[in-house]
Formats: sequence, structure tokens, C-alpha cells
Amino acid sequence: MALSTKLMMRQGQSLVMTPQLLQAIKLLQFSNMELTAFVQEELERNPLLERAEDAPDPLESRGVEVGADAGDAPTSPDFNEPSEADWNSESFATDRGALEQSLGTELSNTFDDERTAAPLEYVEHLEGAGLSATSWSGSSGGGAGDGETANLEAYAAAPTNLKDHLEAQLTLATTDRIERLIGQVLIDSIDDAGYYADSLAETAARLQAPLERVERVLKIIQGFDPSGVGARDLAECLAIQLRERDRFDPAMQALVANLGLLAKRDFSALRKICNVDEEDIVDMLAEIRQLDPKPGRAFGGGSIQPLVPDVIVRALAGGAWHVELNTEVLPRILVNNSYATRVTKSNASDVDRTFMSTCMQTANWLTKSLEQRARTILKVSSEIVRQQDAFFRLGVEHLRPLNLKTIAEAIGMHESTVSRVTSNKYMATPRGLFELKYFFTASIASHNGGDAHSAESVRFRIRNMIDQETPGDILSDDAIVAKLKEANIDIARRTVAKYRESLKIRSSVERRREKAQAY
Repeated sequence: MALSTKLMMRQGQSLVMTPQLLQAIKLLQFSNMELTAFVQEELERNPLLERAEDAPDPLESRGVEVGADAGDAPTSPDFNEPSEADWNSESFATDRGALEQSLGTELSNTFDDERTAAPLEYVEHLEGAGLSATSWSGSSGGGAGDGETANLEAYAAAPTNLKDHLEAQLTLATTDRIERLIGQVLIDSIDDAGYYADSLAETAARLQAPLERVERVLKIIQGFDPSGVGARDLAECLAIQLRERDRFDPAMQALVANLGLLAKRDFSALRKICNVDEEDIVDMLAEIRQLDPKPGRAFGGGSIQPLVPDVIVRALAGGAWHVELNTEVLPRILVNNSYATRVTKSNASDVDRTFMSTCMQTANWLTKSLEQRARTILKVSSEIVRQQDAFFRLGVEHLRPLNLKTIAEAIGMHESTVSRVTSNKYMATPRGLFELKYFFTASIASHNGGDAHSAESVRFRIRNMIDQETPGDILSDDAIVAKLKEANIDIARRTVAKYRESLKIRSSVERRREKAQAY
């Protein structure tokens, strides 16, 4: 068979991910905090974008009514939503005619030719002299030197974190420069709970210091406040606190060395190991409960960002639900067409005009993508509320099995789009704050036929059964299976055990021992 080269023409179809499409997909799966950070970067990068804090939001007064009085349509209401292919659209008018049409007048009538901005050199001269655009502003026309009351909130003390607290003590604990350096590295490896989360051998090798010296510095840190900080595990943390209380006797050492038995509440085995009677073991357990297993938590783990809902659901009369977007977390931006007109009208170079054209296209695409993202979130959320109407009315026991495909088919979108919408998005409801993915649960068949049950509702039933136990009637996993079958839920014992462990509920043997000890 002869080998040769030749030219061939072949026609085919392929999906091309344009940069605009990739950006739209990325915006769709962003949380509200990630979206805010992304928009801030675009505002700094694109001169044609500006915030619209006081501008009315086109989606602010738009909501969706779902439920009994909201109509009989099988799918979510129409939002004038463009099709899925609209995410690929790149058609934006940036020519002079389109700008004049958007402004409603000719470009020559938009700006005053005689008005000029202040020279840049003059602005830099003012800033170099310690003056700024806000130096002369004030409620009474004066600055801080006019006798105005200082803003005390500007001088509020910053909260002290664990790292700064330990570093301040390290400065007083040793004057050796090498030990301070080692201590600084060890403090950097202490987590928010107060535990040393690294390896001493690796730290010593990285610093090229003797292991004994590194251990000695760690012992110094373990003497700092709060008590127990710098421990490598729970046993060492408790031991440090007991030594400071002068209660680390041989019996307590044996108890701390067998925390596994303490977690299982096997008190009979602990009495034999510690060689104490029942009264002594009760006193020792009382002392253990007074210790702090996470000494670093008093200083917090940094700023905690609260969860802010993306969608708000309110109950209406007649059993309907009003679903609306939380406009406070939606960034509002506008395209500065006036600035683009000024550049187009001036004697700008071809490079500047090309740059402004690119910025205009990017700005228009971003504003369109943000609106498309908001409409998609509202559409998916409304369908979730419609599907899970029984949950909102009656509670978690009536949560229906639901998957992405059901929502995607109902609203005419792809499953991947629904998956991105439900990631890191939260819904505020009369029953609490839930992530959108919470409403998607697996299906568990009925014992004698009928509607299936969601996995979340079964977990709720298992927790209720265990919470209602008495010391004389502790339910085993098999007993729970039997009770669930009485409620027409067909479930295996290993599934019950898996759900119980996911709820962090102990086995029946441990619960029986714990309740017997409590009573």
C-alpha cells in the first residue's frame, strides 16, 4: 500500500467555547461574594463601567408567584428569557450610529466642546501637597482642624487574633533571636483551634535547627495563654491544662491516655484502667468537662462572612408563594456611553479607538450576562418552590425526591446550567435559610407502592425516633427499619446505619450506656 500526502476538505460540527460564553458560565456558578469581587475587578479594569448605586434595578420589583393562586401552568412563569443559545451571542453595536441612538441625540450635541478637565499636573501637585478632592468638603465646610468632633469609630481597636496574642508573649518569653525565629514559625503552624498542625521534624529540617531546640521552643509556647495552646493532639491539650491545675496525677494520666474509651462512655473499663471507684471516676469526668478542648476558639478564626440569601420566598394568601431575587447582593453597573462618545469624538489614535471598542463590547456583554444570570436564578428557584410546595407548607417530612433533570426539563434548560445555578446559592424561606442543592435529594421507594420518599425526610424521621427514645427502649438499626416499614418506607439496615452516622448519632449500644449513665 503506497503512502502519500494529499489535501482533503471535510465538513463537521463542533461546539466552540467563546471567551464570552466561558465568562457567562463562570458568572452563573459564582456565589454572591465571588460575583462582587469579580465585578470589582472589572470596574477597575474597564473605564466604561461604573457603579449604579442609586439607579433603579430592573429586577427589583420583579417577582414570581408560585402555588395555588399563581396559575395552572406546569412550568415556571415566562421571564422573557432568551433561549440557551443566547448565551453564545456576541452581537453588540459599538459604532457611532448605535451610540447616537442610545443617547437620543447626535454626538456633537452631547458634550460641551469648551469644557476642559483640570490638568493632570495640577491634580498631582495638590495631592503632593497633602490635599485631595475631599480635603475641603464637610458638613460645615471645614476640616478636622475646624473643631469638628473626631470620628471615634475610625479609631476602634482591631480585634486581637490568636497569632498576634502568641507573638506578643513570645517576645517576653525569650530574648534569643534564634528561638524567636523558631517560635514564629511554630506559631504560624498553629490552627484556629489552638493546635500545632505541623511536624516538628519537618520544621527542624526546614530551619536547619536541632530537633531538641525546636521541641524546647514548642514547650515554651505551650506555656502561653490560653492554656493548652500549641498541643499536637487532644490528649496533650488536656494534659497541659491539667498540669497547670496540678491535677495530672497517675489516675488522670491513665484517663487522658484512654480518651477512646471515654468517647465510647465505657466507664467500667476506665475504672479498671485508672484503678479508681465509681465516685472517683465521676469526679475525674467532671474535671475533664471543665477543660477547653479548643483553646484557640476564644480568639475566633478571622472574620466570618454571614450567609446572604440570593432568593427570598414569602408566603401569600391562598397558599401561594412569592419568589424574588435579593437585589442587595446583585451588583448594579452601567456602561458609560458618554465617555465612549467623548473618546470617539476626540482626535484619538487608532489604538485608543480599538481599545475603547473592546471595552465597550466587554462592558455590554458583562451587563447582559449579569441580567441573564439573575433571570436564570429566579427561574430555577421558582421551579424548585413549585416542585417542593409540600415542604414549604408542611415541613421536611414532605420533602419530595428531586433531581436536576426534572428542573431542567420543566424550565427548558440543560442539567449543567441548573447545576451551576444551584451551586453556592441560598434561599431564604419561612422555614429557614437553605442552599438550593438542599432541595435535591435521592429517592427511597415505598414499602407497599405509592409515592417515593426523599432521603432528607427519612433522615428527619430517624432523628425524631432517636430523640424520643427512653433509657428502657433504645432502638437498634433493625428496629428503626421496622418502624420505617410501618410508615411505608422501604429501606435497608445498612442505609439506616449510614444515615445515622451522617447525623452523628451513636450506635444503640453507646446510646443505651449514655442514657443509663445520665439517669
